[in-house]
Amino acid sequence: MGFKQFLGNAATVRHLREAVRADRFPHSLILAGPKGAGKYTLSLMLAKAVNCLDPTESDGLPDFCGVCRNCARIGDAANLEERVAEAVAARDDLRETDKKETRILIQTHPDVLIVPPDPPQNLIKMGQVRQVIHIAYYRPPVESKRSFSIFTTSAFMKEAANSLLKVLEEPPEHTSLILLTENPQELLPTIRSRAVVHRLGALPAAELETLLAERRPALSAKDRALTARLAEGAVGRALSFDLDTYVASRQDALVILRNALRDPDYSQLFHATETYRAGADGQEKTVNLLRALGSLVEDLLLVVAGTPGLVRNLDLGAELERMGQGLSVDWIDNAARALVQVEQGMRRNLLRSLSLDAMAVTLERG
Repeated sequence: MGFKQFLGNAATVRHLREAVRADRFPHSLILAGPKGAGKYTLSLMLAKAVNCLDPTESDGLPDFCGVCRNCARIGDAANLEERVAEAVAARDDLRETDKKETRILIQTHPDVLIVPPDPPQNLIKMGQVRQVIHIAYYRPPVESKRSFSIFTTSAFMKEAANSLLKVLEEPPEHTSLILLTENPQELLPTIRSRAVVHRLGALPAAELETLLAERRPALSAKDRALTARLAEGAVGRALSFDLDTYVASRQDALVILRNALRDPDYSQLFHATETYRAGADGQEKTVNLLRALGSLVEDLLLVVAGTPGLVRNLDLGAELERMGQGLSVDWIDNAARALVQVEQGMRRNLLRSLSLDAMAVTLERG
């Protein structure tokens, strides 16, 4: 156990551990980086390092034991998706009047509060921020040196973001707030200016391939190379990447692109998009399809830009080169905009199969 388990971004991790050693851990910290880069894992590690009951050292810097009462209970929040699902299920069992007032919060340790986006809008809401403010000002840590509130997303409702400024402007001595984000620009400038920002960068694909060989030996060398590229340098994404699901979604994405770039075959197109019509399964499939389409469109841009060696879908290199012949940057820009429109339509509950068909027709080249 300990920081040696955290892969990559050694300079950032060292700097934060030095702050722990100097007992000058920031009151407000923004951890920025791509999805799967380890932002949440690192934030829990830092909470353990500050509050470990039997602290150790590694590489001359503070480390945590991982087994004491504080470390164990903080670590119980590691499987965030499972904890959020439990909290949502518990809320669903409440009376209708109570549901409206109950916000989703995760707290496996009394001094460490995890604030995930609240379903179904998947935004940080006012009630969640109120709880953070209450803990910061009126509930000093009871079983640890320092309390932590960890926001797992930068997607705030406007009033919630504005309310957070109070605790950032006048932070209590014993409290730290950690905000996790893929894009710091999503946060209000007034929030960014009151927090220390640390970025977690992407790992080289070669390092991810080596890691996958150790952690996922069942993957073939070809699949490891493809997974490492598709993970975009994110360790967590590489280790959990479902390649079979992605390839299945990509197959339908290719149908849409081929229909747009070659002689249209509407029967094949409609057959592919019909399966996205309704239900939760259809929604998940649509999200996966849009991600696959986005990946292919980005690869086409790389081909058009003359850098085919950077494409992520390595196994489709030859086909991407063919698709990219005569393709303009304007077409790629329009394709990206069309993807955004489908995503917006999903939020408005538009019929998914028709949205996908309309997008495919819009993309057709004359």
